[in-house]
Amino acid sequence: MKIGLFIILHFLFITAIYSQTIIKGKITSTENEILEGASVYVNNTTIGTITNNKGEFQLKIKKGNYTLVVSYLGYETKQLPIKNNQVNFLNISLSPAINILTEVVLRKTIYDADWRYNLSRFKQAFLGRAQLAEQCEILNPKSIHFEYNYKTNKLIALAKEPLQIKHKGLGYLITYDLVDFELQNKRLFFSGYARYQNLRKSIRNKWKKNRLITFNGSQMHFLRSLLSYKVKEDGFVVNKFKRVLNPERPSEKKIKLARELIKLYGDQVDYSKEITEPKTNLDSALVVLKNSKKPKYRDYLYKTNASYEEMISKENEITYLDFKDYLMVIYTKETEEENYLIGMFGERKKASGVQTSNIVLLNEKDIINNSGVLRSPNAVFNEGYWGFESFANMLPLDYQP
Repeated sequence: MKIGLFIILHFLFITAIYSQTIIKGKITSTENEILEGASVYVNNTTIGTITNNKGEFQLKIKKGNYTLVVSYLGYETKQLPIKNNQVNFLNISLSPAINILTEVVLRKTIYDADWRYNLSRFKQAFLGRAQLAEQCEILNPKSIHFEYNYKTNKLIALAKEPLQIKHKGLGYLITYDLVDFELQNKRLFFSGYARYQNLRKSIRNKWKKNRLITFNGSQMHFLRSLLSYKVKEDGFVVNKFKRVLNPERPSEKKIKLARELIKLYGDQVDYSKEITEPKTNLDSALVVLKNSKKPKYRDYLYKTNASYEEMISKENEITYLDFKDYLMVIYTKETEEENYLIGMFGERKKASGVQTSNIVLLNEKDIINNSGVLRSPNAVFNEGYWGFESFANMLPLDYQP
């Protein structure tokens, strides 16, 4: 028995060695200066290093498709696609940083009450409202500059240097190079490049447990389940639905006209008046205003237990997330967090005992990488549980449960 176990482990060890490859390189400036201490890492993973006194680096990675990120203070960050690790040595030159921030950002940021309020909004949107977000600390918050447009209700965040985020819940120190951040009404979009480092050489049991809980039911888990054709086995139920305009809700044009008419009457309007049959233009406007509170859309479930052919497609051994209308993804092995049930504005949801997320493809289809992420960061729009979870619930791409 012991011999058999040894042989199996030895075989797996040998396989792991041959499935990896080493990428070497040298980082210099465009003026051929050696850049010692430049950061070189595979985007959204724990794989990274810094250059030595000769500007050289070495990384051991598995064969596959990656984005290699190279950064150095005072120089433009560079991203290089690595495909199947065909290149074993890279000569990379970085250009001096040209200030890509707006003139407004170049002015001194004022750390007043408005800045602190915008920072709280940024943290809630970027880190999320899940319990893990409470264990995330942005170590350099004053590097963030905010621009808020009152007319469009859009908040834009720009970082003058990579954010340093200490995640005490998952046990990572994350360096995040924020590229874009836009928050408008209930829509959030952000993108950037992340390097994950373990807070300690020995990973605590608490971190292992939290990482596994975070992975289970996540979008990464779901996409990996699609790739391995284990959706039901892994605890997912997927339904399809259509979303159409609610015929009981007036059009935006009618709502606007009704508000303008009501405004003309000023204090003479009795909003508590029960109107069964409108007799005046004001009555009609009040009915329109009342019905404007109804949901804008209605969802119609038309397919339960969607087949793989209705969710993914394949071309030349490449798997695409490919579906019509909306997917309702239900994870049955975990319940919702208390913070999710409470909601942003205190309106408590009824617990369902499962985690339900809705997703819609913003493009026709998108490639699912082997690590369980989509090629384009803004390929889908998430609602429900995945919309509730944010950066604090993200794991590096090389995480394996």
